[in-house]
Order: sequence, then C-alpha cells, then structure tokens
Amino acid sequence: MKPGFPLLRARVEALAKGAATVLELPHGNRTLPFTALNKLGKTNHSDIQNRRNDAPGPLQRDAGSHLLSVLPSEISDSHHRRPFKPLAPGCGDPPAPERLYMSASPRVRTRINTHHRHTAPNRRQVLGAFIALPALGLLTACGGPATAGGESTQAAQVTAPLATAVPEGTTLVVGDPTVQVALELSGLDKKLSFPVKFANISGGPATTEAFRANALDVGSVADIPPIHATWTGLDVRIIASVYRKDAVNHPLYELGVAPGAGITELQGLRGKKIAYSPGQAQGALVLRILEKAGLEQKDVKLVELPSTGDTYSTALSSKQVDAAPLGGVQIKRYLAKYGADGGTTLRHGLRDDPGHLYAPAKVLEDPAKAAALAEYVGLWGQAQRWIQDHPKEWLEGYYVKNQGLSREDGQYLIDAAGERDLPTSWTEAIARHQQTIDLLAREQKKPKLDAAKLYDLRFEAIAGTAYAAAGGA
Repeated sequence: MKPGFPLLRARVEALAKGAATVLELPHGNRTLPFTALNKLGKTNHSDIQNRRNDAPGPLQRDAGSHLLSVLPSEISDSHHRRPFKPLAPGCGDPPAPERLYMSASPRVRTRINTHHRHTAPNRRQVLGAFIALPALGLLTACGGPATAGGESTQAAQVTAPLATAVPEGTTLVVGDPTVQVALELSGLDKKLSFPVKFANISGGPATTEAFRANALDVGSVADIPPIHATWTGLDVRIIASVYRKDAVNHPLYELGVAPGAGITELQGLRGKKIAYSPGQAQGALVLRILEKAGLEQKDVKLVELPSTGDTYSTALSSKQVDAAPLGGVQIKRYLAKYGADGGTTLRHGLRDDPGHLYAPAKVLEDPAKAAALAEYVGLWGQAQRWIQDHPKEWLEGYYVKNQGLSREDGQYLIDAAGERDLPTSWTEAIARHQQTIDLLAREQKKPKLDAAKLYDLRFEAIAGTAYAAAGGA
C-alpha cells in the first residue's frame, strides 16, 4: 500500500460451531491484497499446474461493500484464529503478476483431510475448514526486502541437526494435493508416525498466503513462488525437489502459436504479442525464451494475462495474443480444437521442470516440526517412486477418479512427463535456480538473491535417497 493509504478495516468473528466466519471489507473501489485460496470442490488438473506456479498477487474488487463468508472450521488450533492486525509501517503490496476482477461475495472453501497413524485410508477424517483469508494473511505478515536492483537480506540457514524421531504431539498441515493421493493409493500414508492434515491448497498465492497466516506448514510449488515469497519478505526454504530426467524433451510447457501468427521459430517472436504473467513460472519461461532468442522485452509486446484454466488458449484462438505458454492437457486440447485453423505449438528447448516442497523458515526452526517434515519428505520421495512405477494405478486413481480426466488425457500427461529425477545433490539445481533468479531480478527490477539460501540443505539427500531405495524394493 502507498504511504497514507487508509488501512483496511477488518472484522473477524470466530463464531460458535455451525456459524460462518466473516471478514468485512471497507467501501470503495480499491485494489486489495487478496487472492482466493481455492475454488470449490476438487482441484481440476487442467488448472493445477498453472495454479501451483503462481506467485502472490492482489485481487481488485469493485466498488461497494463486500463480505467474504467462509464455511465454519472444525479445527481448533489457535493459529487458525489469529486476530486481525494492521499492516506494519512501510509494508507495501507484493508485486502484482495479474489483476483479477471480482464482485459480489465469494465463498472460499478449503477442505482438510486428517491422517492419523493407525487410521485406515478409507476412514480418513474430512474436515471442512477455512485455512486463512489471504487478505488477512498479507495484512498480518510483511517483511522488508531490499529495494529493486539491490541486495536482498536473506536469513541464515538453520543448521541444527534434524531429530531422528518425531516428538509425540507433533502435527503437520500439508498443502500437497497430488502426493496426498499417491500416499493414499500406495498405502504409504499408513507409515506416518504423526497426524497430518492435508489441505486442498495448491499454487504460489494460496500457499504463500497460508504461510503468512500461520495456517500451513509446507506446500508444493514450482521454482518461482519461493523467489517471489522471499521478495515480499517471507522467509521460506525448499526441502524437497523433483525434476524430469530428459527435461528438454519432456517439457511442462510448449509455446502455443495463434492461427495465422506465422511463428515457426523463437526468433519469430519479434514484434509479436505474448501472454505474460510476471509472478508465475510461465512468465519466467517467457523471459527465458526471449533471452534464448536474443530478444528483449522491448522487441515484443507482453500482454499480462493470468495463466489459469484455458485463459491462454482462449487468448490464442481469439488472436488477443500471438503466442502463449501452454501446459499439461491444454497443449493437447489446443491443438485438437484449433489445429485445423492453423493453431500450432513450438518447443522452446529449455528446462521448465522443477517441482518443490517449501516451508516457512520459522516452521523449520521448530525441531519437532523439522523432524516431522523430514519424515514426510522421505515418504514423499517414496510416493514419487510409486507414481513412476505404477502408471496404470496412477492413471485410474488420480487422473480419472480424482481429477475427472479422460483416460486418454491422463495417459497423455503420463507420457509427457517421462521419468522422474530426484537427485541426492542439489548443486546443479541450485545453479539453474540462480540463473532464473538473476534473469528475473534484472528483467523485473527485483533485489538480487542467493539461490543457495532458498534451500535447507539438511533435507538435501532425504527425498532422493528414499526414491532410489523404493526403486530397489
């Protein structure tokens, strides 16, 4: 917020069980730091990759009085009901990757599933819960990153050794919907020695804002959200990573080309309109593609659009843009729907495959939480191996039954992913991450960051070792 901008007036009511929790926002046409945590119901896989790569951004509201009403929470943990606090002096809005327009009174629902040891997978407790209003999260926590182009102040690494056993009474709240399904299908969830509450949260904005509200311990994203979280003053660490072995030939994204755009090579982007979302992995990929093509931002027209759902394919088909990065089944669907009209895709020849678990540094500073995360990361590595080794079960259990995709679409995604890679050393991955950070810092005028400080090296070998061991079992 700009200096002098009136602070938001908010009222959070923790009502008796069965009532709703309400956050009342002020009148007026203003841009508020709010991003919806979730859509109703299940995560749609055609959207999940895009939403997990998001970075925090504001939601612009229309004029008038609005209420954010949320379903009652059955979670009694005190950190889910922290009182409202105003913005700290000098605390500004995070960089805005996009502007979404919304009126009326949205309902935000986040489902939490709780796994307890000795609990059968089919008898998991389903809790209807409101994890954290992002507006509240952004208002209650804010750091002081360095000015654009300068050096960012990053906290030192936690060096205390990880405990070998999880203390009694420790719990985790985990935002990792995809691996949650893998744990359940494989039965690995029964190996957990402590209760885990699985929140149906994915995407950088939802995850980061839940971190700010102290409502989530760990989340699953790509490589851009940890960068943007740090730039907005939230100290986070990566604790597990997964990649693709033949990443260049198995990209997450391809560059969609609009019918009649005439783009057959990357250099052909000069003078063209390109869909761009600055705070998302797709936005970073666009900048990397321009760099590879020897082009600068001034050589093209970047059109800021959110990359959720079929927004990019629609923009391409309507020729609102000439090119846009498409991911997952959107590639297949775009070609099937608009290929006859001249719509095509272009391989970019770059690695775009990182997937991470990351957590707030303050969670990792808690020895009990850190021990629990170490156990979870080990099972996370085993779950990645199970997905790799059981494509048929994964197709039916996840893509068809959980995500509601056709078997054809699900098989397309399995084939496109290729083989997983969970290294026991992060040295090369950190070097690649540093290149991305340097590019974003230069092109988006952000502070310089040390990529190595984004990783908690105590966890470096855990997932990879578990993945390899599970393959030999």
